[in-house]
Parts: sequence; structure tokens; C-alpha cells
Amino acid sequence: MLRVLSVAFPSAPVSPDAVGGAEQILSSLDRALVMAGHESLVIACEGSQVAGRLIPVPASDGLIDAAARQRVHAKHREAITHALTRNRIDLVHLHGIDFWAYLPAPGVPVLVTLHLPPSWYPREALSPNRSSTWLHCVSPSQHRMCPPSAVLLPPIENGVSVEEFARARHAKRTFALALGRICPEKGYHVALDAAHHGRRPLLIAGQVYPYGEHHRYFHEEIEPRLDRHRRFLGPVGFARKRRLLAATRALLIPSLVEETSSLVAMEALASGTPVIALPNGALADIVEHGRTGFLVRDAREMSDAIEAAGNVCPERCRKVARERFSIRQMVDEYLRLYRSLAT
Repeated sequence: MLRVLSVAFPSAPVSPDAVGGAEQILSSLDRALVMAGHESLVIACEGSQVAGRLIPVPASDGLIDAAARQRVHAKHREAITHALTRNRIDLVHLHGIDFWAYLPAPGVPVLVTLHLPPSWYPREALSPNRSSTWLHCVSPSQHRMCPPSAVLLPPIENGVSVEEFARARHAKRTFALALGRICPEKGYHVALDAAHHGRRPLLIAGQVYPYGEHHRYFHEEIEPRLDRHRRFLGPVGFARKRRLLAATRALLIPSLVEETSSLVAMEALASGTPVIALPNGALADIVEHGRTGFLVRDAREMSDAIEAAGNVCPERCRKVARERFSIRQMVDEYLRLYRSLAT
């Protein structure tokens, strides 16, 4: 039996309903460990829901600034040290973008999953000068973006519960949909411009996290573009997300950064829904232009693609998702890697 300590990003709760991809992947691995008879310990903020044993740390109160980050990093370091002292841990698995701020002391094997673009990490964090510490990416595209100095294991591609989304059947409606964190790099203002240009209803569902820049983006770029046909729903749980993905005409992903993966794109395809995205990072590998969606350059092309989305075959989308994005394959690769690194 393995005993794995998973460490989440300090400011985002872990649960099956989590908005962030890193938190969703951690939640899936936590469940898989428990189902396979292993012991799963998870360090995450208060309010998280895990299948194994939660080691809660205080959630951030108010806007997150530099001082708040220092406080949560100190709490994370304290929780990790305490967990390693009280338990025989075989492997520590870190998922946070700020993982280098709370790396445990050398000794226990450490795996770091890089969930975000490599340029978002300090260069020295990608080449840790310590033994028994390994890093890896979540897609070949992200792996290729890493600097040559980075010391990486082969990537393990993200996956989703294809069958759960494929079972949700709903008559297609006229609205387009966008899902995820509400922040400047996600580019939801582009999706709103596309919807206005094509006079198409749009629903945006997601979380505005307590960062000053995120709040400014929502109030300055998103709110002024909303009306009775273009609406912001806020966070949605798994069940509602599944219904929305099954019913929407198309999922819009107007991300302005090099995406390392896209769980919501995989979930949409598993639901039989085409994806319309800017071809940034891994999105260009996930979306098969003209077959499972469209890769576009701007809001006007996105608007035209929403009209064309009705010509994309839902069953073809589901078939591609079954063949390429199964969570079972991802989980099996992680469990094999856990066993290898722990020994």
C-alpha cells in the first residue's frame, strides 16, 4: 500500500466541483488512490472535499496580496512538515504554481506536476538542485515549451470522466458557453464580443478568485459587456456543468495564453459539444479543426464558428473523447509513476 501526500495550491479548494484544472486533477487522483486501496492525504484549504484524509489549512481572507501569500506559504510548510513527521509518507505530490515556496526537506520522494505555462514559474524552480525530486508536464505541448535547462519526466496527459459526460444527453439550445476562472488571460471579453457580433446568447460560468487583477478585469471588461442575452452565472457544480455542456451549441475557449491542457474542452467533446478556441498551446492539439470544433484567430472568426458549430457531429466528438481523453489512462500512468518513485 502506498501512502501519498498531495499538496494543493493554497488558495483554491479541492473537490469534484473545483473550477481549476489542477484542483480537479488532484481530486481525481485522490479518489483513484482510495479506490485502489492506497492511503491518500491531501493538504488543501478549508472547505475542500476529498476521498482520503484532508489536512486543512486556513483559507485566505480577503484579497490575496504579497503578504497574504507569505502567510499561506508558511501555513503550507508547517502542514507539510507536520504530516511528514506524523506519517510514513511514500511520496509527496505537489500541484501548486508556487510549489518551490513550500518544498519539503530533502528525503521523501517529491513529484511536482506543472499545471501552468512554464514561463509562469521561476526558471530555477524548473531545475531543482536536489535529489529525489521530479517534475513533469500535463501535455506534450507544455513539455515542448519548457526551457532546455528544465529536468523533466515524460508528460502525463490530463484526462476526464468521459463516460459521465457522455451519459448527459440534452437537446441542443442556441446559447454558447464559456467556463473557467475569470481572469485576464482567459480572455472572456473576446467570447462576449463574438456573441455580441453574432447576436448569439452566451452564458459564462466560473469563479472570480480574490486577486485584485481578477476583480478589476471582471468589473472593467466583463460586466460592461453583459446584458439579458449575455449572462454571468458564477460558479457551477459538476451536475449543472454537465447539463450546460450537453445543451450548449458550442463551448468557447478564448484563452490568450499558451494553455497547457484544457479539461473543459475534453469535457465538452465527451458531451458531444464542439469546441471553438484560439489555437494557443495545447488547445491546438485538443481541437481538430472542422471535425470536433474550430480554431479561430479573433472574435469575428469565433462568431462565424458559432454559426458553423451546428454542422459538427456530436457522436464524432464523443468518439474522439473516448479515444483520447480517458481519465482511466491518466490515473493508471500516475499510479505506475507513484510506485516507481516511491521505491
